Amino acid sequence: MQTSQKHRSAGIHGFYHQPVQEMDPYGLSHIQILDKTMYSDAGSQGTSVSFETCLGQYFTLESSSATAGFVVYDSPAASISSNRSPFSSQGSHSCISDPHHSPENIYGSPLSGSSSADDGNILRQKLRELEVSLLGPESDITDSGSFCFVSGGYHAEPYASWDWNQMMEMIPRLDLKHVLLACADAVSNADIQRSAGLMHVLDQMVSVSGEPIQRLGAYMLEGLRARLELSGSKIYRALKCEAPISSDLMTYMGILYQICPYWKFAYTSANVVIREAVEYEPRIHIIDFQIAQGSQWILLMQMLACRPGGPPAVHITGVDDSQSAHARGGGLDIVGQRLSKVAESCNVPFEFHDVAMDGCEVQLEHLRVQPGEAVVVNFPYVLHHMPDESVNTWNHRDGLIRMVKSLSPRIVTLVEQESNTNTKPFFPRFIETLDCYAAMFESIAAGGSMDVKQRINAEQQCVARDIVNMIACEEAERVERHELLAKWRSRFTMAGFNQYPLGSSATTAVKDLLKEYHRDYSVQERDWALYLRWRDRDMATSSAWR
Repeated sequence: MQTSQKHRSAGIHGFYHQPVQEMDPYGLSHIQILDKTMYSDAGSQGTSVSFETCLGQYFTLESSSATAGFVVYDSPAASISSNRSPFSSQGSHSCISDPHHSPENIYGSPLSGSSSADDGNILRQKLRELEVSLLGPESDITDSGSFCFVSGGYHAEPYASWDWNQMMEMIPRLDLKHVLLACADAVSNADIQRSAGLMHVLDQMVSVSGEPIQRLGAYMLEGLRARLELSGSKIYRALKCEAPISSDLMTYMGILYQICPYWKFAYTSANVVIREAVEYEPRIHIIDFQIAQGSQWILLMQMLACRPGGPPAVHITGVDDSQSAHARGGGLDIVGQRLSKVAESCNVPFEFHDVAMDGCEVQLEHLRVQPGEAVVVNFPYVLHHMPDESVNTWNHRDGLIRMVKSLSPRIVTLVEQESNTNTKPFFPRFIETLDCYAAMFESIAAGGSMDVKQRINAEQQCVARDIVNMIACEEAERVERHELLAKWRSRFTMAGFNQYPLGSSATTAVKDLLKEYHRDYSVQERDWALYLRWRDRDMATSSAWR
């Protein structure tokens, strides 16, 4: 399972990731992810399920238009459409789960990503309870957390002879997250028969038009199917092929950009610290490794224009790739022209330089840094795409950080999703992905009412590919490789950087921003960085280095 290293995402996760439209006339933001709709039959009716029946029906990937419909599951033969997103929806509660289960308790569950022995035992117990509910008391769980039968060894017959009429009656009482975990466990252990049976159950529980956890479940189920069929690379490539027209993609990203604060958090926090760091500099060179539509620099130039003594000369180098160009509807010259008009209106001396290549390919000579320039480097939700030492010996991630250090930058800003999916083995990574994106989907759902079809398209076009990539792919093909701030701190420190504290000014600016959003968003100033939180979970971090 391998996918191209050129992948860029729109998610936090995500969202998994870039905004599409700003409120001002120049603020079109970049869309990193090009996702596709995925459809699959939920399985054939009858009393038996085989590997060929269940897994031969994995979703085919086609672009959906803004008018695409959605599917509700009424029978084992219903079709299912799957999508994924960098920001997860409401808690752990599914409309078909236990009605007394409180979504407020989601992050206290084993899904919180803890690796403690107690949480591991709780998870195994939950999987045991699910196994018993599906198969009866004859089943058991091994010490490693995988299922087997007490009677001695694994036998496929019980799965093939499930009473599906009885199963349909049981489904409303099952917890969707527990079934997803059981299925991931089966896939992790290459247990084809059990995987097929659990996927058939999941087909009846997930829906891209349902509750947040059902929508997320649809995308995660597709990732599991692709992994089991070793088709992760094929699905991932298909997700990149038939992108919607750029105007539609802009619309979908604009929806998420307006209802979720993830990109505005990145822009706002970074701009405050950049303005402080270059307060007295006459010449500024900003190198943005994810330039998008240049929206962030519109706001900064407007602030610099008001600087006592007059604005500095601003030189911006934008790094970009071909997928961003598709989302934009053209090359980086569009961004340069837009920013030039803004600079002219603000009387800011301005120069734009484009570097149309993947960040891994950038060399010092591409950046054209001139003597006397105060260098600013911006990494907004982009470094996690760079392969590190766990992928290849080139270690582009650390290599890029070291190259930036050689520029002696005045400040480097880093914003990343606070998640650990880089080096974790498959099953712990699945748990982390489920936990993080559940919170993201919940925050999307809390963003206000929107047309169901628009929301489906926005989620699938902006996030689905990230989720499939994290679940279905490995090695160089898995490009969604998030790390926690503690790991980023280690990387930057080893490259010779010192952390620059984000203080009260940045915190106040982000708090003012969050007044426009749901009350369950918050920001915390911790360890010289800012943490954007949804309820009790850290979603993204903003830090600065010099």
